[in-house]
Amino acid sequence: MASVSGPAQTASASAPPLQRGIVKMVLSGCAIIVRGQPRGGPPPERQINLSNIRAGALARRAAQGQPDSKDTPDEPWAFQAREFLRKKLIGKEVCFTVEYKNMHREYGMVYLGKDTTGENIAESLVSEGLATVRREGFRGNNPEQARLCDLEDQSKASKKGLWSEGGGAQTIRNIKYTIENPRNFVDSLHQKPINAIIEHVRDGSVVRALLLPDYYLVTVMLSGIKCPTFKREGDGTETPEPFAAEARFFTESRLLQRDVQIILESCPNQIILGTILHPNGNITELLLKEGFARCVDWSMAVYTQGAEKLRAAERSAKERKVRIWKDYVAPTANLDQKDRQFVAKVMQVVNADAMVVKLNSGEYKTIHLSSIRPPRNEGEEKNKDKDKRFRPLYDIPYMFEAREFLRKKLIGKKVNVTVDYIRAATGPGEGTPAFPERTCATVTIGGINIAEALVSKGLATVIRYRQDDDQRSSHYDELLAAEARAIKNGKGLHSKKEVPIHRVADISGETQKAKQFLPFLQRAGRSEAVVEYVFSGSRLKLYMPKETCLITFLLAGIECPRSSRNTPGGVQVAEPFSDEAMLFTKELVLQREVEVEVESMDKAGNFIGWLHIEGVNLSVALVENALSKVHFTAERSAYYKTLVAAEEGCRQRKEKIWANYEEKPVEEVVHLSEEKERVANYKPVYVTEITDTLHFYAQDVETGSQLENLMETMRAEIAAQPPVEGSYSPRRGDYCIAKFADGEWYRARVEKVESPAKVHVFYIDYGNREVVSSTRLAPIPPAFSTRTLPVQATEYTFAFIQVPQDEDARADVVDCVVRDIQNSQCLLNVEYSGATCPHVTIQFGDTKEDVGLGLVKEGLVMVDVRKEKHLQKMVTEYLNSQESAKSARLNIWRYGDFRADDADEFGYSR
Repeated sequence: MASVSGPAQTASASAPPLQRGIVKMVLSGCAIIVRGQPRGGPPPERQINLSNIRAGALARRAAQGQPDSKDTPDEPWAFQAREFLRKKLIGKEVCFTVEYKNMHREYGMVYLGKDTTGENIAESLVSEGLATVRREGFRGNNPEQARLCDLEDQSKASKKGLWSEGGGAQTIRNIKYTIENPRNFVDSLHQKPINAIIEHVRDGSVVRALLLPDYYLVTVMLSGIKCPTFKREGDGTETPEPFAAEARFFTESRLLQRDVQIILESCPNQIILGTILHPNGNITELLLKEGFARCVDWSMAVYTQGAEKLRAAERSAKERKVRIWKDYVAPTANLDQKDRQFVAKVMQVVNADAMVVKLNSGEYKTIHLSSIRPPRNEGEEKNKDKDKRFRPLYDIPYMFEAREFLRKKLIGKKVNVTVDYIRAATGPGEGTPAFPERTCATVTIGGINIAEALVSKGLATVIRYRQDDDQRSSHYDELLAAEARAIKNGKGLHSKKEVPIHRVADISGETQKAKQFLPFLQRAGRSEAVVEYVFSGSRLKLYMPKETCLITFLLAGIECPRSSRNTPGGVQVAEPFSDEAMLFTKELVLQREVEVEVESMDKAGNFIGWLHIEGVNLSVALVENALSKVHFTAERSAYYKTLVAAEEGCRQRKEKIWANYEEKPVEEVVHLSEEKERVANYKPVYVTEITDTLHFYAQDVETGSQLENLMETMRAEIAAQPPVEGSYSPRRGDYCIAKFADGEWYRARVEKVESPAKVHVFYIDYGNREVVSSTRLAPIPPAFSTRTLPVQATEYTFAFIQVPQDEDARADVVDCVVRDIQNSQCLLNVEYSGATCPHVTIQFGDTKEDVGLGLVKEGLVMVDVRKEKHLQKMVTEYLNSQESAKSARLNIWRYGDFRADDADEFGYSR
């Protein structure tokens, strides 16, 4: 066997040379394995048996395949002797001498440290009563043997270890080599750390561990990773894969016979998966970081210490190209940084896994979501042959829901795009279509991974890869976890319920159907619609959700440049600015929710009317941007003056389609603004009550003195002539006086009578409510009725604000408003009327800051977007503040933008 290290000093002929090494393993109480220092690979090692002593033999398992052999138990005190040496020597430097060899075994003296002045290991064992001295062949002139005998006699006298009373039966372990039901055993531990000793390292990621205190001997595979292994050949020899020996040594040198804690995480197919915790670090992460292991998907899901840490460690090794990754080439190695990560605006959702985005440069790019597969119909190709009108969006189960989820969440929004890989173009194969090159990326908005959200709702599935296929999402583990949640909760594609069916009638070009449908749309006024396709600047295909039909819609009142078209006489050339007009319409309305007013239809069954998006009339917008002219048919519409004024401005500036226009004397068209301006008329009020629904009651400061005088006079009269207790019988709707908790009387109105002991009253001058006994009520004196002084507490609610539906979030807002403005003087302006009360903006009396805007800035509420033109400036200010709160992840935005899906973003129900 190779020497561990050379002689440490010049030795005489009589004295054996002193050698050094590091203790790798303790075989028993009298045998150890010593290794040298690694130099370019695993170091040499040798077994050293302690001379002149004997310790008990450890338990041995019956030989496999030999029915007659039996398990051999520990000899008394054998395990304690092994543990004594293990705790003292493992990983420590020792020096030793080899005194003699016998049957390929080396016997010698071992000292802890660098020279013989260190602790003599054999003497320590004997003095603790853990080993006996070999007295046969005793030579009196050997001082080492004599000292061992003296120490043994002292140990016997002290009754230590082997010499203690009772024979040591209690020191024999009951080792369990097999577990009848490994899965139940692992589940019973509930993923709690248990103490263990690593007894053997098979390869870098598989160990044999002794679980304490019950002495289960189990094989544990590290969760989430796999190291190079030793392949067993037919002749019984083992062939190591590249870096297998190095990986095993890496684990051995850190864990072998160390005290550790193990979290047993799962047991698929009788294989126990776990994570080994050591005070110096997590071996799983270290193996990955040093390039000794790769992540494996099948066991990554059960790893409890954070799968993202493992991916990050593997990524670090790949970037440094160490060991098993020495030839690694990243999927995006050929991309510049600006092409790997960028911010873009979503213009169109192509299907459930792809979208068209607009880069800051103005370029359009199609992005596919990494590692997910949209809903698909197994019989899709057959259906296409049988039915020419097969429409994947509506006919494939959950395709429409998936597209709608992406459309509502992303259209018109800026997203963060991180390119994960480029899927090369593929030619058509047998039974497979050709695919162009695909840019596959992770897309996030507000910190939410869109692919993960889609998968968690059961609206897409995760693609499975070969283990060596690196072209996958950078968040692949989160996708797998989201899919597992969706399957567990029976969401979407994984639901056992009947699949949703979308019966959508396409009446585009169907003249008879369009005629039947026209009166209905005309009577409906403004109808909701979604723009599905843009044929040209003024020709669109709309989906009407309430009517569940598709229609072709032409913009009224304008004449838009025509795009190129195929006609019987050949291709008709596009008119100037037709492409610009189509692009303008696409960017403004494609896949957006709009409102349409249908006025008429043409001979081909196309509907004609006005289209509005967020308060903007698309016909007017095209004219304002010099991409359309006003058509004479607009004269009878309410938008004619606006159209003419917009056209006149573009004509004067000679923009785009008016570039070659020659000025002609025309009658001046006076544009009369039909939109009223916002009126800011703030008046001082005193806020008296805030309700749980964020409505509040306020008194007009100007009439405050009148109320004070009335209350003083009324209380004086009541004091002079107190009402007779119990004489008043309240009725719903009555005005009365009620004695409040402070002992004073106030004007009130009876809202409900449950019983004489439970009467619900509303204090009309302050806005608060209370349930009182009828004995605390009395008729209101006529001199103090509402005819003398009207009700002083007026109900209001905040303009431009949506009250959170979540009870905790709503309580936070109410508490904040109570602290800020209750029982204080503020300034109030009515912005618009509501169903129950006016909607107002309210300012602090001293700083003049908008209270509602402050709530939006703090992320406590959402903005209620109003479409009135005169309010747009205020709405814009509120929306900008909302975006700031969203970016800062304040309060209700702390988990990102949750609005499109009822805060059920990742498959968790409330």
